[in-house]
Amino acid sequence: MKTEKSYYAHELAVVDEGCKIGPGTKIWHFTHIMPNCAIGENCNIGQNCVISPDVVLGNNVKIQNNVSVYTGVVCEDDVFLGPSMVFTNVINPRSGVNRRGQYTKTIVKKGASIGANATIVCGHDIGRFAFIGAGAVVTKEVPDYALVVGNPAKQIGWMSEYGHRLKFDENGIATCLESNEKYKLENNKVSKV
Repeated sequence: MKTEKSYYAHELAVVDEGCKIGPGTKIWHFTHIMPNCAIGENCNIGQNCVISPDVVLGNNVKIQNNVSVYTGVVCEDDVFLGPSMVFTNVINPRSGVNRRGQYTKTIVKKGASIGANATIVCGHDIGRFAFIGAGAVVTKEVPDYALVVGNPAKQIGWMSEYGHRLKFDENGIATCLESNEKYKLENNKVSKV
C-alpha cells in the first residue's frame, strides 16, 4: 500500500532517503533535499536550492531561490532566507584539505530575516527577529531584534517582529507601526513588553 506524502515536491526536485518533511511544505524545481534533513511544516523552499545533510528547518521557514543551507545550519520557526543569500560552514576552507566533520554550527533563531545576497560566516548565530540587510556580510553574533547592514555587517538599529524599524523614546519604549506592539530597549537589548 502506497502512502500519500503530506508535502509537495515538484517533479524536478530531488528528495533523498531519510528526510523528515512536515505537512504543507512545498519544494520547488531543481532543489535537492539531501539525506537526514528535518524540515518542519508549511515551509516553502524555492527553486535551485540545496539543503545539505542533517540540516534542521523549523516550521514556516521561507527559503527563496538559489540558497544553499549547509550542514551545521539550524533555522528555527518563521525564518526568512532571501534570494541567493549564503551560509558557510567551514571557517578555513581549502580544496586540498578535507574538513568534513569540522563544520561550525550556525543557528538562525525564530522570526529572523536574512536579505538577498547576504553572507553569514559560520559560527555566528542570528538572534530572534533580527533583520539582516541585503548584501550584508555577518562576521559576529547578531542580537535579538537587531538591524544589521553592510560589509562587515554593523548594527544600525532595531526591528519589530513585523519588520518595522523601531524608534525608542526617552523612556526606552518603541511601538511597532503595524502591530502597535510595544518594545523596551534596556542595557542595549530589546524585548517585547
